[in-house]
Amino acid sequence: MCGICGEIRFDSGAPSVAAISKMMETLAPRGPDGSGVVVHGNAGFGHQRLRIIDLSEKAQQPMVDPQLGLTIAFNGCIYNYEELRSELEGKGYTFFSHGDTEVILKAWHCWGERCVERFHGMFAFVIQERDSGRIAMARDRFGIKPLYLAENGKTLRFASSLPALVKAGGVDTSIDRVALHHYMTFHAVVPPPRTILNGVRKLPPATLRVIHPDGETVDRRYWDPPYQRDPADRGVSSEEWRDRVLQALRLAVKRRMVADVPVGVLLSGGVDSSMIVALLAEAGQTGLMSFSVGFEEANGEKGDEFVYSDLIAREFGTDHHKIFVQSDRLMDALPGTFAAMSEPMVSYDNVGFYLLSQEVSKHIKVVQSGQGADEVFGGYHWYPPLARSTDVVGDYASVFFDRSHEVLKRQLGADWINGEDHSRALVEAELTRGGAETPVDRALRLDTNVMLVDDPVKRVDNMTMAWGLEARVPFLDHELVELAARIPPEEKLKDDGKGVLKAAARQIVPHEVIDRKKGYFPVPQLKYVDGAYLDMVRNALTSDAARQRGLFRQEYLDDLFARPTEHITPLQGSELWQVGLLEMWLQTHAIG
Repeated sequence: MCGICGEIRFDSGAPSVAAISKMMETLAPRGPDGSGVVVHGNAGFGHQRLRIIDLSEKAQQPMVDPQLGLTIAFNGCIYNYEELRSELEGKGYTFFSHGDTEVILKAWHCWGERCVERFHGMFAFVIQERDSGRIAMARDRFGIKPLYLAENGKTLRFASSLPALVKAGGVDTSIDRVALHHYMTFHAVVPPPRTILNGVRKLPPATLRVIHPDGETVDRRYWDPPYQRDPADRGVSSEEWRDRVLQALRLAVKRRMVADVPVGVLLSGGVDSSMIVALLAEAGQTGLMSFSVGFEEANGEKGDEFVYSDLIAREFGTDHHKIFVQSDRLMDALPGTFAAMSEPMVSYDNVGFYLLSQEVSKHIKVVQSGQGADEVFGGYHWYPPLARSTDVVGDYASVFFDRSHEVLKRQLGADWINGEDHSRALVEAELTRGGAETPVDRALRLDTNVMLVDDPVKRVDNMTMAWGLEARVPFLDHELVELAARIPPEEKLKDDGKGVLKAAARQIVPHEVIDRKKGYFPVPQLKYVDGAYLDMVRNALTSDAARQRGLFRQEYLDDLFARPTEHITPLQGSELWQVGLLEMWLQTHAIG
């Protein structure tokens, strides 16, 4: 787990070590255990290391294999690297290190572009071929590991975070109007290749990009599972689906135990994280550390779920740590939370994960986390109505979008919106493309392959890596997701959602965490923007920088300031926090 960056030149110029160094400074929290820079010809690579697998200097990066003529900068973890290494050794390859980075190099040399299909894990990497002059870059199937790109004439820079690219200079930091539409409409989700800035793009998940010496670029999407029924599954009972899910999750959790350091778990007390604890205990992990976070109440809304996390900790004998965040500490943590965001993310969970990760990083370097289960197994409230939908695009938009295009036109400044409903067009294209059998299948595919990538997954990466903590997400094991995509929607919608997963959970965890109202990561102070939080947001949105940008109509802002609790989105988010977060993120990163 690390931070990677670099510069590739397509002219006679040399890569800028100064620019690479600036990016590495920004990425340092992602990899506090070591750093390195390698320049070969037209490409310069930088790396900040977090030692998880092969703690020796032999696994340092950027890694160069002079015999094969390959250089790599890699962020992530390949969980099946030992099996791949054995296979490659059988083909005659020899190794000088004991980690997963070198396995990627040998796999690339042996299998070429198809190697990514063999990897179980999370990854973003860039490889330079000395002899051909080609550059290859790839991102894992769910974009768990980020890869941001900035092109400027004959120069391409890449980095694990957007702010690192901005820090290096030469980036067009003007606001992308289409991305702004997505941010305000699609619940702050800005799908690739766009980001909120015109000058920064991101490699899509499940994508391999090959860049030729003349700058020609070829992309290949290497994974896109069908959300359809397999004839071979005809007649499979509910009990058999349950057992298949449990077995696949058991393997996913086991895979993510691979490390040369202890692995803990982020325990919310919900079904998903509780299953991970149970399976880690079942696999024989001793001294398992678990971590939970809670916040002060606000407007009568409880800010923690300790009763359930305590229950699971007792049941499985974990070394449990509870972090209770007082309101004043929450306020103090917000600037750091904004700084840790590669892109503006509106969910209240961000500061929770940020503070939780700060505490966890004092004890261990690796945790497993339950993100992805709701998207993969149908846990959200908008899925059941879609089972009867005859207009999946309209019905999905009505429950997920923060506002309609017509409403947005009354909220954004006149210079920032045109006649096209970009967000609905994007969602329609994804929901109506082939390969998904029912409206629920279509929504699950959209949420798993698009929304999940640029909301929950990005949030977990950004907030954990801000403290040099590696988070692994077993519910996004691609074989588990392929299995889930084949399961009939009605099996997922049972039991108020995630039915088949809850049935599997009943085999291993106490029923109290299953038979309860669905929980979430509550931060009431940010849902009901008031007091010091209202002052903070108002100050940002009335600053000279905000006025010059003119992103929002003044009458809209005045209404938000006067009645913040009356402007709540369909997903129970604060409109004021959404617009304020964007401006505070821009100011934090000195953009505009």
